[in-house]
Order: sequence, then structure tokens, then C-alpha cells
Amino acid sequence: MTGNEFRFFLSCDINLPLTFRIDRLEGTLPPAKSPNSEVDSTTEERIAELYVECALYIDGAPFGLPTRTRLESEGPTYCWNELITLSTKYRDLTGHSQLAFTVWDVSRGKDERLIGGATILLFNSKRQLKTGKQKLRLWQGKVADGSFTTATPGKVPKHERGELERLEKLLNKYERGQIQHVDWLDRLAFKSIEKIKERESSKNGNSHLYLVVEFGGFEHRVVFQESGANFLLPSPIASSNEIVTVWDPEVGKINPSEHKQLKLARSLTRGIIDRDLKPSSNERKAIQRILKYPPTRTLSGDERQLLWKFRFSLMSEKRALTKFLRCVEWSDVQEAKQALELIGRGEMIDVCDALELLSPVFESEEVRAYAVSVLERADDEELQCYLLQLVQALRFERSDKSRLSHFLVQRSLQNIKFASFLRWYVAVELYDPAYAKRFYCTYEILEENMIKLSASVNGDEDGFKLWQSLVRQTELTAQLCSITRDVRNVRGNTQKKIEKLRQLLSGLLSELTYFEEPIRSPLDPGVLITGIVPSESSIFKSALHPLRLTFRTANGGSCKVIFKKGDDIRQDQLVVQMVSLMDRLLKLENLDLHLTPYKVLATGQDEGMLEFIPSRSLAQILSEHRSIISYLQKFHPDEHGPFGITATCLETFIKSCAGYSVITYILGIGDRHLDNLLLRDDGRLFHVDFGFILGRDPKPFPPPMKLCKEMVEAMGGAESQYYTRFKSYCCEAYNILRKSSNLILNLFHLMAGSNIPDIASDPEKGILKLQEKFRLDLDDEASIHFFQDLINESVSALFPQMVETIHRWAQYWR
Repeated sequence: MTGNEFRFFLSCDINLPLTFRIDRLEGTLPPAKSPNSEVDSTTEERIAELYVECALYIDGAPFGLPTRTRLESEGPTYCWNELITLSTKYRDLTGHSQLAFTVWDVSRGKDERLIGGATILLFNSKRQLKTGKQKLRLWQGKVADGSFTTATPGKVPKHERGELERLEKLLNKYERGQIQHVDWLDRLAFKSIEKIKERESSKNGNSHLYLVVEFGGFEHRVVFQESGANFLLPSPIASSNEIVTVWDPEVGKINPSEHKQLKLARSLTRGIIDRDLKPSSNERKAIQRILKYPPTRTLSGDERQLLWKFRFSLMSEKRALTKFLRCVEWSDVQEAKQALELIGRGEMIDVCDALELLSPVFESEEVRAYAVSVLERADDEELQCYLLQLVQALRFERSDKSRLSHFLVQRSLQNIKFASFLRWYVAVELYDPAYAKRFYCTYEILEENMIKLSASVNGDEDGFKLWQSLVRQTELTAQLCSITRDVRNVRGNTQKKIEKLRQLLSGLLSELTYFEEPIRSPLDPGVLITGIVPSESSIFKSALHPLRLTFRTANGGSCKVIFKKGDDIRQDQLVVQMVSLMDRLLKLENLDLHLTPYKVLATGQDEGMLEFIPSRSLAQILSEHRSIISYLQKFHPDEHGPFGITATCLETFIKSCAGYSVITYILGIGDRHLDNLLLRDDGRLFHVDFGFILGRDPKPFPPPMKLCKEMVEAMGGAESQYYTRFKSYCCEAYNILRKSSNLILNLFHLMAGSNIPDIASDPEKGILKLQEKFRLDLDDEASIHFFQDLINESVSALFPQMVETIHRWAQYWR
């Protein structure tokens, strides 16, 4: 439901009996006078026995018989918690219906003592049925008055309302779910409320009695309306200037006149005329503007009508197909049929547009099958860039055995690397109960088809052996999980845990040092690993104690990986995939920014592997070497080079800084600090740990660009020629990636149904934030000025000019 919608039920449509709960009486009962003498002020030591009499009044007249609660004698707080159901139904109520509650004491036998009464209207001033807890002030010594302008209103008069009444109203909203629940904050708030209650009670001396009743709720608000015409609604045209709210039950429904006009305009009998229609100059401009819309934008009614009108002439332009398919009324069988015929006639679309057709927006099986036919033309290298999203797109298919799932399996049979990643991506989704059956179906198809493969002529393994080589990857990760648990249980410092790890690998789990058969590396299935080297394996000093393992490879080399248990790294996997894709897009335009898209693979909901890249954090470098330049001088000294290092090393550093500055800005990477910025010996800087993306950040006032002072100083400062070159690389990279904005947006749209935290919380908002970063409203030249201003703003925050916002940004890095 969007923020502009108001969904409601009409009271005349609810054929249920009126139900409410009598909860409790709050306050101190006044002392009872002796029946023998009106003057005698002595009180008898009796425990009051109370009941509540409930009566319904409609338009000031009693309706039905009064109802009584059971007797309650356990004071001082009398709690009935009794559900009352009247014979009257909600549809029988009028706008002036009210309930009258009178509390009686029968502790003196036949001589009933009146405690007090109060009345409450069932509908509020906006003609909505009241819900939740209502605290009614009793008029002591008075029977509840059910006449229309009651003499015993339970509502506290405005001039008498204080802090206590305001808090009661907020608590009622909280219990109805209209105020967000924040556990830690709620606990503090409730403690403060209790203190305020005690203070107010002692101040007032508990002179008032309150009856707490609770009205039931419905899925949506209930708005009053009588059966037939609602004569009780005041006329909008009145002598007074008051604004009148009128509930329209047809809000959101199709206007029959507009619908008829639309059907006539899109009538298939007009197909002969439309076939030869050509857009005018203004219409052509409007169409071109629509075709430039990002895939996240919804077309208006007029825009959809325009594209449908010129559908035949649009077929010669492949960019138009996805926009045209968005304007088709798929519920109309004939219209859908004509749209599918036009798909076949048009020019084949790009892979980027095919990904858009696999998003949840398009439900037609034929359209999705067409998208798969386009993907079939892509090579394995390109498809592997989108495999993570293609697996997520299975959520939006109409059946478990879809054209997309069969296509992914068929590609896997031709490429073992593709098969390995597909198997892992599908296996991780088996933890999602809503789609477990669908992903398991794809897993089974992959297993069945791979086992059937026969050995090829060039000596490749047969299908059964290939499948077993993939299954052994899972067995390996299970053993690594077990090792992690054992190591964590060791008491003592990190060194003792490292000793335990090496002891396990050399003793009980010595089979892991030399595998019986080589296993394909989960991170890089093209590499065969033969065992773990215990002496070169270690543990990181952190709460989760990740393992750093060195594997021997079949070709005599080694590879280092990090294994994490207890951390969901699916978000890291997505971000690194995007870094890898953007690196590829930049290189296709002959711009190599020396990025480090290290490999990441989630092997479960809370476990995974990461490629270990030898490097050091900027925090560590600055504490030991005081500056980045001093550190690089150690590895690449050159007396004649800039700042005493080789020109190649400095250029590598500048390019990698530019690349990650642009990428972290676009993806909205948060929580950047000197511990998750790493530097390699060759000058390549890169980022790790992506717990916050799409604009989320645990720190207040994050700067727009994640650029720290030490990085700018390593380029010679904000006035140097090297810093100017850095800005030039940033702007060039930004414009290249803007050209592929549709591809990146489509990939994130396919992740909308995933369980990745920063996307799952609000997919639509996250994708719109991403779209904003591309500034698609600007041309290339304007975007360069925009990005340069962005860099200047961020860098000025790092140096002495101190205004309020700049000071906050500077604090971010401390």
C-alpha cells in the first residue's frame, strides 16, 4: 500500500456482532458511607464487589438489553478482562452510536452502591470506528447518560488534559502498530512513562476513577456509512467554511468512461490504420524521451497510449521493445497476442534489455522465454557476470521448471566453472522456505543432467565424476565449519587458537592436508586444490575468528583463502560482483583503473569463502610508516620519481583511488574507515567489508565521496597535478558507468526478492537511491561538472576550512 492510499471497510458491509473488552478500573474507590446515617462519616471495612453494566444507545435511545460483567472483588485494581459481545451488528450502527458504562458495588447485598458512569461514541470526528484501548473517566455518583449530547462523556475535556493523557494516546497508537517498535528505546520510554504516572497520581491524589475498555480492530479502518445513501454526511456545500471529509468507496477503481475510451483507442480493428501511422515531430521527441527513461520508471497513461499507437513503427528500434511491452494490457487476450507477434518481427534486443524482461514486472511466460532466447546468444564470460541475478530471477518465473532454469542448466553442462557457481548460488537459496521447492527443483535438474554426461573425446571426466567433484566442495566447507567451531572453543589468545588449528590439521584432520582426489576450488573452479598447508594457515584476530588457509594446487602452486563462519557474506558477494562487472565495463572502454575484484562466495546463510589478497590496512600503514608515500617508498623506491617512488606505482595508486571513489559513491557504500581500506605492495588500493550499501551508514553525516585525507596527501595534496589526474580519471569512469546505468539497475532489480539485508529492507527505495547516483538528467559535460563539485566538497571537508557540515564530514574519518 502506498503512502497516498487509504484503504477502509464500510460499516454497513460488516455483518459481525459488536464486540469489546472490559479491561480494568484504575484509581482509588471513594470510601462508602454508613447506610444508617447520612451524616455519619465512619466507613465499614468491606471489600467492594464491582460489576460493569454496558448499554448501547443509538441516536440517544437505548438499543437492546444492557449487559453485565461478572463480579470482581480483588482490589485495589479491579480487573475483569472480560469480552462482551452484543447482539447488535456493526452494520446496524449509526454515526451517533455510543456505549454507556456504569460501575456498581454490590458488597452491601441488595443495597447497590453507584460508583460512577461514562459514555463513549463508537465513531470519531472523522467517522472512523474507534479501535484499541480507551481510558474513560467516570463521573462519580452518576449513572452513564446515553442521550445524544451526553452529560457523562468519558473523554477528558481538552482544558483538563495533561501529559498523562497525551502519553495514553501515544501508547494506544503504539499498541495498534501505528508507532514503530524499537526495543531498546521502548524499554527506556516505558520506564519514563511509569515514573510520570506515579508523579501525576501523587499530584492529583488519585481523585479520579478510570474505566479501561478495549475495542477490537480490523485489517483496515472502518468508516461509517449506512446502507444505501449516507444521509448523515453533511452536504459539502454549506453556509460554514468548514472542510468536510467525504469517503469515496470508488477511490482507486477504474473509471468506466476512461476505460471505454481506452479500449476504443486501442481497438484491434484500428490495427490496419495504426500500421501506417508515423509520429509527428513532437510525438517523435516525446517517444525518444520515453525511450531514455531508466527501467525503474513507471509509464503514465498518456505515455503508454503513445507507444501503443506507434507500436508498428517502433519495431525497427530495438531500444523500444521493453518500453512497448510495459504498455501492453496483458489481461486482454487479443492485445497480448498482437504484442507477442510484434516481438518476433522486431530487431533482437541487447542482453541488458533481456535482463529487464526477467524482472518481476513482466509475468508473461512468452516474454520471459523471449528474454532467455536473447541470453542464449551471450558467451559464458558475459553470462557469468550476471549469473547471481539470473538465479534470483527464478523467483519471478511462473513454474518451477521454467525455460530460464533449463537454459542455466544446459549452459552449466558445457562449462564446469559455470556449473560450480550455479550449484552454489542455488544451494544457498534452499534456506529460503518460500522458494526452497523451486530452487531444489533446479538443483535436481542440474544433478540429473550432469550425471548423464559421458566422457568427451578430449579426455574430460564423465558426468558422475564431475558432479562428485562439486559435491566434495560442500564436504570441504562442512569440515571447515567444524574446525572453526573447535578453534573458537579454545580458551586463550589468538596464538593459542592458531596452534590448535595447526594441531587439528596435522593430527585428527590430517586428511585435509592431502586430499584423496583433487577438489575444484569453490572460489575458482578452474583451479584444482590438493590439500591445506598447516604451517601457512592462521586465524584472524576478530570476534568470529575467520580462518586464513593456504591450499596446495595441482600445478604445484598455492592459493590463499579466508573462511568465515557466523557472518552473512551474500551482500559482500553482490558488491564484489558489481566491482568486477564495473571493472569489465571500464576495460571495454580502454580504462584500466587497477581495481582488485577479489573473489567472494557465500556457501551458506552465515558462511563463505573470500580470496586472500596480501595487503595491509591504511590504519596499520599509517601507524608504522606515518604516511602512504613512506610505505610505497619501501617497495618501489626511485630517487628521480615523484615523491621518491616509481611513476608506475604512483599511477597505479591514483587510478585505484579513482576507481573505488566512483564505485563506492554509486553503490552507496557506508561504514568506511582506515581498517577496511587496504593497500597492496604495488600501489593498488581497494575496499573490503560491505556491511552497509545503497546509502546506509552507521555513522552520522557520511561525506558523499569516501576519500580520506591520507589518500589525497599521497597524491601531493589538493593542488598537485597528480590530484588533478585523479579527478580526471574519476569523471571519465563516472561517465563510462553512466552509459551502463540500465544494466546495473536491471541487475539490482533482479535482486529485489533476495534476502540481502540492505535490499530486502526496502527494494524499491534502494533501487531509486542507486538510480539517483547516476544523475541521468545530466548530459556528459554537465555530469563532469557535477562530479568534480562532489569531489571538491568531499576533499574540502578533510582540510582546515571548517564550516558545520564540513566539520561533520571530517569527523566521519576519526
